[in-house]
Amino acid sequence: MHILIIAPEQIPVPPPVGGSVEHCIYQIAKKISHKHTVTIISRLRANYPKKSRLGHITILRVPGANKQAYLSNVIKTVKGHRFDRIQIDNRPRFVHAVRKVFPHTPISVFLHSKTFISPPMTSKKQAASDLSLANRIIGNSLSLQNHLKRTFPKISHKVRYVHLGVDLAQFRPRKEKEYSNGGHRPFVILFAGRLIPKKGIPVLMKATKIVMQSIPSVRLHIAGGTGKPSYKKYLKHLASSLQIPVSFKGYVSRSQMPSFYRSGDCFVCPSQGHEAFGLVNVEAMASGIPTIASRNGGIPEIIRHKHNGLLVTKYRSPEAFAKKIMKLANDPSKAKRLAKQARLDVTRKFSWRATASKLEKIYSAKNST
Repeated sequence: MHILIIAPEQIPVPPPVGGSVEHCIYQIAKKISHKHTVTIISRLRANYPKKSRLGHITILRVPGANKQAYLSNVIKTVKGHRFDRIQIDNRPRFVHAVRKVFPHTPISVFLHSKTFISPPMTSKKQAASDLSLANRIIGNSLSLQNHLKRTFPKISHKVRYVHLGVDLAQFRPRKEKEYSNGGHRPFVILFAGRLIPKKGIPVLMKATKIVMQSIPSVRLHIAGGTGKPSYKKYLKHLASSLQIPVSFKGYVSRSQMPSFYRSGDCFVCPSQGHEAFGLVNVEAMASGIPTIASRNGGIPEIIRHKHNGLLVTKYRSPEAFAKKIMKLANDPSKAKRLAKQARLDVTRKFSWRATASKLEKIYSAKNST
């Protein structure tokens, strides 16, 4: 098959920093291209060529100051070419324009969250109209699949889900990793993700303050950027008022993320809103670090409480997170056991090969059109 993947308009593929959607596109394409030809259309940015080739993957980058300009350039680029399947990532609004150019080609919308099928990004009516023109709607978790089926019952027969993956060679445990401070070095809590309210960073900061009362050496390291400098300023002010040691790492490049994960004693994902999948959890688990996360969205599909990590049911409570963090800090053998099991489970279930294989089956199915 020749598969066309249309990426969102914001970040180039592959992304220099951040860009989890673009990162997923690139990793999936690399695996699918072992058997199929893949063309990716992505945003053109400075220092990126207009065209790149990697084996059976061709990446074409087009300019676009906004969604409409980008989409217009995408259509101009692909018009007149033939593809066996078209995948549009996280932009249901693109389907109408693409369908006009490819009236008979199977189109899939790969959704990475609820953001672009919900207000304020769109209305339920508009989202239903956009999705109705696709042959397949694919969510990145069972949780997102179920949400799609409940919200858009008329197209529920089109909905599938495919879990995301991780590069198991890149994200790997540190050798002879220590899991407790042993009274000699700080106990380091890690967070990675966008600095936005729904990620729950204030809850984690307040939890860190509670942990400090029992473990004075605790440190919090935060990796991630924000589109709103005012929110980062707020977080820094909160850290100062709480008098907790927080290190803001800013945007961390993809190549540096594995070492970031290996630098900590535990990873915490305190999401306050629906987390469709939570790729950072899989990356942390693959890196051999015990993981604590909110029990919401697709996270329980990855983390099984007390088996390969810890889930927090009362995830709006700093005390609830603090309790779990102290459990790991005070019981190094438990932390090590959870981390070891996490690595094993991720290896079995969440490789990019597994993601690509399931997606390939969906596209190869007779009823995929």
